[in-house]
Amino acid sequence: MSNMTAPAEDYRGFAIAAWLLALGGWAGLYAIVSRTLPSPGPRWLFFVVALMAITGAAAPFVRYLNRRFGGPGVPAAVLLRQALWVGFFGATCAWLQIGRTLNLPTAVLLAAGLSGIEWFVRMRERARWDPGPDDEPA
Repeated sequence: MSNMTAPAEDYRGFAIAAWLLALGGWAGLYAIVSRTLPSPGPRWLFFVVALMAITGAAAPFVRYLNRRFGGPGVPAAVLLRQALWVGFFGATCAWLQIGRTLNLPTAVLLAAGLSGIEWFVRMRERARWDPGPDDEPA
């Protein structure tokens, strides 16, 4: 009997990307906060490196949650996209805080909207028909 299990996904590239994002983002945040004035250029750069830092820091937790509660074999690209949603949420909350418009209902609605987008994207990925080697026409 042959073993028909799927090959294990290699997450080394994902781990390298997460480390690079986290280290680059947190180092950039430190440099911006400690060495610049809040003018428009450094302010936008702050949001970019905040997105990088939060995405890199969230990536291991996203992988753990998908391994624990998700199905087997979640692709690394999906994990990185989900970590990017977390980073986007954090950077957007920081941007809303500048104008003092961030409050709990706004944060909850933003999180629900981003979660809904990810849910629909995942549902679309699962619904896509992929012919296997047995389904090819003769």
